[in-house]
Amino acid sequence: MVVFPSNKAICERLNGMPCSTMRRHLARLVDAGLLQRRDSPNGKRYVRKYGEERVAFGFDLSPLYSQSEGIARAAEAVREAEERVRRLREVVSLMRRDLAALAMFGEEIQPGLGLWDQLRDTAAITARALRRKLSIEDLLIFRADLEVLLNQARDIIDGPETEEMNTNSARFERHRHNSNKESIDLEPALEKRGAAAGVADEDEDEDEDECVADLYEQDTRHLPKIPLHLVIAACPSLQTFYQGEIRHWHQLFDAASHVRPAMGISVSAWEEAQRFMGPEHASIVVAAILERFDDIKSPGGYLRALTGKAAAGEFSCGPMVMALIGRRSAA
Repeated sequence: MVVFPSNKAICERLNGMPCSTMRRHLARLVDAGLLQRRDSPNGKRYVRKYGEERVAFGFDLSPLYSQSEGIARAAEAVREAEERVRRLREVVSLMRRDLAALAMFGEEIQPGLGLWDQLRDTAAITARALRRKLSIEDLLIFRADLEVLLNQARDIIDGPETEEMNTNSARFERHRHNSNKESIDLEPALEKRGAAAGVADEDEDEDEDECVADLYEQDTRHLPKIPLHLVIAACPSLQTFYQGEIRHWHQLFDAASHVRPAMGISVSAWEEAQRFMGPEHASIVVAAILERFDDIKSPGGYLRALTGKAAAGEFSCGPMVMALIGRRSAA
C-alpha cells in the first residue's frame, strides 16, 4: 500500500499543477489522516528488494483504504445535499414563474386588486435573488413565502366563475382533440409559435428592475398553453406521488422529479428534456409516460426520443394530454 511517485510525476498527473500547490494538498491529506508518510533515511521515495522482500518508502495509502467506505458515504451525502439544493432552486424558480403568470392572469380577470402588484414585486425580487448562490435555508424561506402568495392568488382566481370557465375550456379542448384519441407517440409541434417567439430584444440602457421584469414576463410566455387542471385530469397517477393537491406548475415539476427515478429515467435524460422542452413541458411528458407506464418498454428512451423531436421543434405535449383525456373518456 506504499506508493513512491516523484513530485514531478504527481504534478504531471495533475495536469501540470505547480509543485508548491501539490505539496500543500499532500500536507492537507496527511493532516486529515488519509495518507501517511513513510520516509527513507535521505527523504527520497523509492523501493528496494531484498530477495523476496520488498521495502518501499513514500506515501502509505492504508488509511485511505481503511476509510474508503466512510469517504464514499460522505461523498454520497454531499451529492444528495447538492441535489436537494439544486432541485429546491428549480422549484423556487418555477414558483416565481407561477407567481408572475398568476399576476398577469389575475389582473385580466380582476383588475385593480392590490395582490397582483404584490405578486409582481415578489416575482421581481425573487428573480434578482436567484442570480446569487443561495443556501438551502434561504431557498426554504423563499419557497414558504411564495407558497403563501400562490395559494392566496389561486384561491381568488379559482372562484365559481373561473371554475365554470375552466370546465367549459376542458369540454371544448376535449371536443377539438377527440378525433386523435390514440395519437400519443411523437406528435408534431402545435406550439412552434411559442418557441419561435424567442426572447425580446432588450435595450442595454434599461435599468435592472426592467430587465428582471422582462425576464419573468418572458418566462410566463413559455408556460404550457394547456391548462394545468387538464393535465391533472389526464394523468391522475402522478397525484399519488405528491402530498397535497397539485395546483401550480412547480408542484407538477416537484412530483415529476420525485417519480422520475422510480420510472427508470436517468438524470441526464431528465435534464436534457428540461433543457429542450422546459421544466413544465418535461413534467407533463413524464406524467403522461407514467400514465402509460405499462405500455412503454423504455421510459427513459422514450423521453429521449421526444426530447429529440422537441429540439427539432417538432413536438408538443398538448396532443399527448388530449389523447389521454380521450382514452379516459372512451373507457
